Formats: sequence, structure tokens, C-alpha cells
Amino acid sequence: MASLNEIKEKLSTATAWEPWMEELEADNRAGAQKLLATWKNKQRSVQKQMQEHEEKIVFDASFRKTANDLVAGVDEAGRGPLAGPVVTAAVILSANTEELIGLDDSKQISQKKRNELAEKIKKNAISYYVHFQSVEKIDELNIYEATKQSMTSAVQHLDKRPQIVLVDAMQLPVEMETHSIIKGDAKSLAIAAASILAKTARDEYMDQLHEEFPMYLFNKHAGYGTKQHIEMVMKYGPTEHHRKTFEPIKSILKK
Repeated sequence: MASLNEIKEKLSTATAWEPWMEELEADNRAGAQKLLATWKNKQRSVQKQMQEHEEKIVFDASFRKTANDLVAGVDEAGRGPLAGPVVTAAVILSANTEELIGLDDSKQISQKKRNELAEKIKKNAISYYVHFQSVEKIDELNIYEATKQSMTSAVQHLDKRPQIVLVDAMQLPVEMETHSIIKGDAKSLAIAAASILAKTARDEYMDQLHEEFPMYLFNKHAGYGTKQHIEMVMKYGPTEHHRKTFEPIKSILKK
């Protein structure tokens, strides 16, 4: 009878059901059954990820008129914070996306996983562009229009011209065929990729702001209106990176 460590080692390399597992199923040791149950759960998770990945690929492909049509996904990060830019990204993925299995809405993925995926997306992409819309533009235009203009710029700066543009819940004034997709980052692989690039780029920017303004802890809340962030603004006052048209920054500046 194999030891639990031997079973654990064999299961760690198994990616499908194998004949020796029949004997493991009959093993009455609690530890053996726990190891097998953990392996089965992992396989179910992998299968679910693969199925969701394939569904996203099919969704994007459904908009193509020909097999050669390029589909760009567009998304943003940072519409809601009190400080920092809104960041948008446009991405055209290559046909082979196997290494991107597990790619999903950036809010559903850990920071470590987002950073890993961002590098894979950049290597995979036929073309991508990340655009930063400044706080000044946000205050001048309003957050909706500033985001819209940023997304448009991201699309226009792509090295390759896409035939179809899929945007997460936004209509863009571009010449290409565009579709506004509600909850697009959960349906489209290209939009999910754009979501990851926008989120990781913005987080990196806010980490850099933290180095300049450590008392505001931008690396912790990324500029969002947390209780701690608002307390720091009340104590030290808003910086040049705070959005002056957003509450409570607007009211604090009036005092």
C-alpha cells in the first residue's frame, strides 16, 4: 500500500483519471480519501475554467464576419476613486489563448494572479494599448466623458486596426463596428484581458504615488474612498492627484 506522501506526489502530476485511482477510492484511510477529494475538486475547478474560457472565445468569435476579422476588447479601471487617473486598455488577442485560461474580470482575481496574467496578455496580444486619463481631464469633463475619451484613444492607438470593438458597458465614437457589452469582462476574453491590463497599470501608478505621498496610503486603497483614506485627506488636505469634483474632496476644498 502506498504511503500518503507517495499518493500526494502521484496526484500532484495527474491531470486525468488513471486506473490506479480505483484502488485509491477503496483505500479506507481518512488521509487518502482527503487527498483524493482535494484532487477531484481541483480537476472540477480546472474543467470549469476551461469551459468558461472556451465560452469567452466563442462569444468574441460570434461578432466576426470573417475568420480574419480582428476583435479588440476595451475596459477601464478607476472610475470610482477619489484620487488618481482613470486607466483604460484596448487589447487584440491572438488566436492561441491557451496560456490565458483562468483569465476573468480583474476584480475576481488576486493581485499576484493579475500581474502574472498581465505579462502573458502582453506577450500574447497582436496589439494592445493602455491610456491614462488625468485627474485634470476628469474634473474638466466628468468621469463618464473622460473615461469614454480615454477608451477611444486606447482603441485609436492600437498598432493593428480591429474590425470589431467590444467595450465593457460603453459606446465609443470610433469608425469600427462597436458593441457595448454589459458585464463584458465576464463574457468576453478580449474585454477581460483589457480589464487586467488597465487594473495592473493603475495599481502600479498608485503604488508610485504612495512613494511620493506615503501618508495617504495610496498603495492600500488605490485612491478609493475608504474611511482611512478620507481621514488622511481630512488631516493633510487633498493633493494635486485628488479629484476636485468628487465628494467629499469638493466639500473639503470649500472649507
